[in-house]
Amino acid sequence: MRVNEEVLEAEKIFINVGGRALAPPMPGLNQVSYLTYSSMMDVNFLPEHLIIIGGSYIGLEFAQMYRRFGAKVTVVEKAARLIAREDEDVSEAVKQILEKEDVQVRLKAECMTVRKNGERIVVGLDCAEASREVEGSHLLLAVGRVPNTDDLGLDKAGVETDSAGYIKVDDYLRTNVPGIWALGDCNRKGAFTHTAYNDYEIVAANLLDNDPRKVTDRIMTYALFTDPPLGRAGMTEAEVKASGRKALVGARPMARVARAIEKGETEGFMKVTVDAETKEILGAAILGVTGDEVVHLLLDVMYAKAPYTTVSRAMHIHPTVSELIPTLLQDLKPLT
Repeated sequence: MRVNEEVLEAEKIFINVGGRALAPPMPGLNQVSYLTYSSMMDVNFLPEHLIIIGGSYIGLEFAQMYRRFGAKVTVVEKAARLIAREDEDVSEAVKQILEKEDVQVRLKAECMTVRKNGERIVVGLDCAEASREVEGSHLLLAVGRVPNTDDLGLDKAGVETDSAGYIKVDDYLRTNVPGIWALGDCNRKGAFTHTAYNDYEIVAANLLDNDPRKVTDRIMTYALFTDPPLGRAGMTEAEVKASGRKALVGARPMARVARAIEKGETEGFMKVTVDAETKEILGAAILGVTGDEVVHLLLDVMYAKAPYTTVSRAMHIHPTVSELIPTLLQDLKPLT
C-alpha cells in the first residue's frame, strides 16, 4: 500500500473505507446547490421548503424531522410507493403517518430534472411537457450511497469489485486476494453501523478465537427511525411468499396495545410471519411506539431457532408494548 510517498506492507490488510452519498446523473443537478445526509447534519438554519429526493429511510427520517422543525417538506420518490423494500402495508402506513403531519409525498417520479428559478429550486417529476413540478428553497438528495473504493487502486492488487465498486467478499469477509479483508459499507453485506460492527466481530472471531463465524449466520435487522419507528427483522411477507414455503402470519394494530393507548401513540401495527412446518419465526415488522426495541425479542428467538411458541406461551409484563406479541402469535392465520 502506498500512502503519498510512503510504502506500507503487512501480512493482513483490512479495508474499511465506508461510503458516501450518491449524486445520481440527474439533468440539471450540477447547476444547483444540494444537501446530502452528511452535509444536512451541519445545517444551522430552517429551510423554508425542503424538497427531498428519495423516499426511503434517510429521506423519511429527515422529512419528519424538518417538518416538525417547521419547514414545509416534499418527498419525491421514483417508485410507486415509499420504502419499496418493505411490504405494501408497511409502506402505506408510513406514508399515512407522514401525511398526517403535512409532509407532502410525490410518487412515480420516473424522470426527474432539476433547475433554478431565481433563488429557488424546481424539481421536475416527469419528462413530458407540462409535467408535475415541485418548487422549494432547498434540495436534499437521499437516493443511496456508493463505496469509497474508486480511488484505492484495488485493481493494482487484483482485488475484485462489482460493477458498483463494492468489494467482493466470501462468508468470512475475505477478498479474492489472500491476506486482504473488506469490512463495513464497502462490501455490500449491509449498510448499517450494526452490520459494520458485526463484520469486525466475524473477522476477529475467525482470526483470534478460532471461532468460525460467518456473514450468512446473521439475520438482517434494521430500523426506520421515524416517530413511531419501524423495527424490522428477517424476511418481509413478500419474501416469504416468494420463497414458496407454507407460512402463517399474525398482525395486530397498535391501537390494541394498552401501553400505546396510555401514551396516546396508537399509530402503526405489528406483523410476524412463521414457517408453518418448522414453527420458526421468519420475519417481523413492528411499526409503532418502541418498535425498534420490541423487535429484538423476536430477533433473539430467531437466532435461537426456537419455535414461535417460545414467545406465544411467555408471560410478559403489563402494560408494555411487548406484551401484545404473545397474543399476536396465538392467533396466526395461513399466509395467502
